[in-house]
Amino acid sequence: MRLQEKIGVRSVRLALGVLAGSLFIAGQAMAQEQVQRVEITGSSIKRIAVEGALPVQRVSAEAIARSGATSVSELMQSLPAMQGFTITATAAGSNSGGNVGASIHDIGTAYTLVLLNGRRMAPQGSGSAVNLNAIPLSAIERIEILTDGAGALYGSDAIAGVINFIMKKNQQGGTAEAVFNAPQASGGGKFWNVNASYGFGNLDENGYNVLASFRHDEQTQMKATDREFAKTAYVPFSKNGTNYVYDRTSTATVPANVAVTFTGGLPAIGFSPYLKKNGSCPERNFISLNNTATTQNCAFDFASTVEIVPEAKRDSLFTKGSLKVGSDTKLFADVAISRYDLTARIAPNTAPFTILKGSAYYNDNVLPWLTPAQAANTKTMSGNYRTYDWGTRDSNTITDSTHLVLSGETNLAGWDLKSGLTLSKNAINESYVGGYALATEFKSMLANRSFDPFAPIGKQSAETMALIKGSLFNGSIRTASTTLKGFDIGGSRELFDLPGGKAGIGIGADYREYHYEQTPSAAALAGLIYNFNASPAYDMTRSNQGFYSELVAPVTKDLELTASARFDSFTAIKNAIANRDMGEKQSAGTYKLSMRYQPTQAVLLRGSYGTGFKAPTMLEIGQPLVNNGFTASAYECPIASADYCRPGKSQYNQIAGGNENLKPETSKQYTIGFRIEPIQNFSFGLDLWDVQMRNQVSQVSEKQAFADPVKFRDLFTTYTEPATGNTYWAFKSLSVNIGKSHNRGIDWDMTGRQKFDFGTLTGNLAGTYLIKSDYTAPGTDNVWENSMDKYGINDAVSFSNLFKFTGSLETGALTNTLTVSYRNGYQDAETSVRNLSTNLNETLRLDVPSYTTVDWQGIYNLNKAVTIRAGVKNIFNVAPPLSLRASSGHQVGFDPRYADPTLRSFYMAGSYKF
Repeated sequence: MRLQEKIGVRSVRLALGVLAGSLFIAGQAMAQEQVQRVEITGSSIKRIAVEGALPVQRVSAEAIARSGATSVSELMQSLPAMQGFTITATAAGSNSGGNVGASIHDIGTAYTLVLLNGRRMAPQGSGSAVNLNAIPLSAIERIEILTDGAGALYGSDAIAGVINFIMKKNQQGGTAEAVFNAPQASGGGKFWNVNASYGFGNLDENGYNVLASFRHDEQTQMKATDREFAKTAYVPFSKNGTNYVYDRTSTATVPANVAVTFTGGLPAIGFSPYLKKNGSCPERNFISLNNTATTQNCAFDFASTVEIVPEAKRDSLFTKGSLKVGSDTKLFADVAISRYDLTARIAPNTAPFTILKGSAYYNDNVLPWLTPAQAANTKTMSGNYRTYDWGTRDSNTITDSTHLVLSGETNLAGWDLKSGLTLSKNAINESYVGGYALATEFKSMLANRSFDPFAPIGKQSAETMALIKGSLFNGSIRTASTTLKGFDIGGSRELFDLPGGKAGIGIGADYREYHYEQTPSAAALAGLIYNFNASPAYDMTRSNQGFYSELVAPVTKDLELTASARFDSFTAIKNAIANRDMGEKQSAGTYKLSMRYQPTQAVLLRGSYGTGFKAPTMLEIGQPLVNNGFTASAYECPIASADYCRPGKSQYNQIAGGNENLKPETSKQYTIGFRIEPIQNFSFGLDLWDVQMRNQVSQVSEKQAFADPVKFRDLFTTYTEPATGNTYWAFKSLSVNIGKSHNRGIDWDMTGRQKFDFGTLTGNLAGTYLIKSDYTAPGTDNVWENSMDKYGINDAVSFSNLFKFTGSLETGALTNTLTVSYRNGYQDAETSVRNLSTNLNETLRLDVPSYTTVDWQGIYNLNKAVTIRAGVKNIFNVAPPLSLRASSGHQVGFDPRYADPTLRSFYMAGSYKF
């Protein structure tokens, strides 16, 4: 048995053993709270805060501290109910800026609604997904996660559920804290933060409260070469006693490879002049295992130059002012401001260049390797170069988030009324700060041979290096922002008596306007950067209005029924760039029916059935055809034309575009669950959930299109490289409304506490078991696929079994907490590898083992004012398992979405209350 599997089994046994030795309780903490009428996430009606008809998972401030999480994204991604989220690591190779989203039940970030104090925040981009980096961790009082659809209350985007971050309020006094975390392994990856909060005034006694919370975080970068499992794109491995090599290297290399096309029906060819001359490839290069009969390329080990954890800084400020007016009216002002500064460094840039017939480049590096027929029929010649001596590509993205809410609540004629104004903005400024060459200077150096693109690494002269230093671009390439303006009003009240108590009603309305804008910089538009496509300009606005109602009926003392409904209307998209409206006005109605039945004090049964929807994003509707990078994998020429084929197997450009005829995606879903408390110190809960979606926005995948380019001929167009003027085939990824999906699973948990003479032992074991994760293949509505425990055609894995155990032992001033997190193994992506025994390529799937980590934290209360925390993450130093996937960032050899490359790390924190 593999070491990692042994550790996983031992960890599972440890979790279950500790759990079996403890007695668990449900609702004990709730019983200790003051009984009051509050609004629970998923309902608009104020009531006694007890376990309701809908499954809501709650994470307290104490649980957040014990988790050892350093950010909101790390905290959320550690929860078993979370799958399919976006991560900061994808910034290595994308313009995400470190955008991190949340996804409930692997349904997707676009279908998970994120709220701050019950209200929406401005998303990042043209859709609805909120960047979790905009939420200040230290100011959170608790988190409520509704793991059921909530479209009937919140409208679009809540198909998977709702995550409501509830911030601190009415705090008196201050707290200051500092945290430092460092990996045991050498290299980068260190993290530290300082935070402080202070509040004065008591809302109930003084009639006011002012609270301010500030936090500063810093994360140092980690290089791929700092970790053995990530250091190369040329990955040797063994399976069943056979040795293989996985080759993810790139044919954009130094020294340059050459690509030549011909007239007269001759096939295009590619080769490395260095390999032709020397019979081997130079430093940081390998003979490409993707070579074909027409290619003899060297390939660059780009992974050895990337950073797998980007450098980041974050500053966040949350303030809340509360004012009590009279006995029933309260006014609030919430301000959340954050700045997230991220620098991602990836492999040096690719720089294709034209080779002219008769030039010195041609005579020295092309002509000697051409046949007479080829030399007589050359059409285009280009070098595929990587600007290693210019340094890594360094992009810096500053994300500024501002969120302002002015709200109030009162009681009038028996109605609990609330209303609020929201102004929220997410803005980014993306800059290139290293590794990108100025177009004029680079072309001039090529023309006068100031540097030799066919020279190996380290062979440029001192004079050339000085010229290179002066030819680097540094500046902004684009700005983008999304602004949300919103108004909401609602109220609830008791209506009439029923055998089980008072019936209640809630009604409300809201209005939201979204404005998405992207502006390429003047430098980008002017073509100052070599081989660079400027980002397209966008200026889009859309608004929607919604009306909802909710009725709660306690039919008997044991049975409560709830019904809710909502109607939404969306305007067409006002496209200021195109100077016209795009798409059509759309409307959607949703409803939900739920039931709560408690026949005894120890048993609760609950269930719900409802519908939901998601409006297409503005870009899904209004985006023109724009360059969208390259395909994830290399392919043979899709259409037999010597005019537009790249030599051999190559990556082709991808073009993305919208569709003005898109309609809202719709869902039907249900939950059935129970909670039992057979004895005072034990509770168990389980909820079965099921979500079916129709009219999902879908695209034909690159894999489908390149596998059958005749069938999908309309999805292939041409793309002309800015640097060379050469034209090649490109794949169009276009949005259509034909997708379907069906997800089903079980959320379960056990919780409890037992007092001993030496202390109190508390434990919680919670997990999600995925039963179904089916979806139609992109571009179809009847070809069903799934990613259950395997790397699917959606370039992701749906894990059937995730759980987390947390056990805490309180002994006076000292609390020790042990956390075990488990994720089952899966079947890796289908990949072409080289069998070193036969020297032939084979296609295989690895079996990726389960991934289990164990963390420990100790908390010592020195006195009422001073608390010290220390901990170890990943005690057993479990490395990410080998994965040969070819997507989701530039990391190679592991999947950063499913395993942490930090390995074992230690942290220390101290806090002081005053």
